[in-house]
Amino acid sequence: MTRVLSTYWQQFLFALPKLLVALALLLVAVFIANRVSTLLGGRLRRRSTDALLADFLAQISKWVMILVGLMIALNVLGFSGVVGSLVGAAGVSAFIVGFAFKDIAENFLAGVILAFNRPFHINDTVQIRDLIGHVEGLNLRTTLMRTFDGKHIFLPNSLVLKEPLTNFTRDGNLRQEFLVSVDLGADATPDVATTVILSYLRSIPEVQQTPRAPYVNLEKAAGTTADLRVFFWTDAEDYRRGVLELKSRLMQQVKQELRGAGFEVPNLTQ
Repeated sequence: MTRVLSTYWQQFLFALPKLLVALALLLVAVFIANRVSTLLGGRLRRRSTDALLADFLAQISKWVMILVGLMIALNVLGFSGVVGSLVGAAGVSAFIVGFAFKDIAENFLAGVILAFNRPFHINDTVQIRDLIGHVEGLNLRTTLMRTFDGKHIFLPNSLVLKEPLTNFTRDGNLRQEFLVSVDLGADATPDVATTVILSYLRSIPEVQQTPRAPYVNLEKAAGTTADLRVFFWTDAEDYRRGVLELKSRLMQQVKQELRGAGFEVPNLTQ
């Protein structure tokens, strides 16, 4: 037993210089990767208007340099061919590892496509499936979204790429609508109520007037009651406050304007 331990100790001492050199090379590679990634990210963000792409390219450069450092360290240790042979002969382990790397590779490639295709930018409001919120980041595996109730959701890049994605703020303009039912009384017509609504909407600075002017469509008329659908365009940069709160305010104020003009307004619906 003592002889075996002594043999192992001698082998460890023989391999120790290589271990130290390999560890030093790996640490240097990590240090250089972090520094280059920080400098590259800062320069790209200054020269590009797309912070999402700049951050993603900086992350890729960091991991490529770390991978190169790891390969050099393995070569120093003489393990360049060992890892491949172990994975090739691992049987069930290779099967499991293969699935793990399949997921990683799929999300990585999806992240590359998202970074260059750019279906969204930082702070854009998007909807994926039933999730809606602001995009806060994109890394090698996940897309970070913050919902309006403050939850941070990490979505796999492959899911974001495959699922239908609605971007509410990319164009910078968004059309909203709501339905108002008006009791016209005996003499009034839908055109009179429409004039009242449009007159009010044209006085609101947040409502676009040109080239996308607000308009009202008559959806249904029965007796003295008319259903009018109101359409308006607004700036979509802040979807939560700038759009949804504006819509809520307009719905309430349109109701008051119509009542002030002598109309009865039973209800307002979206």
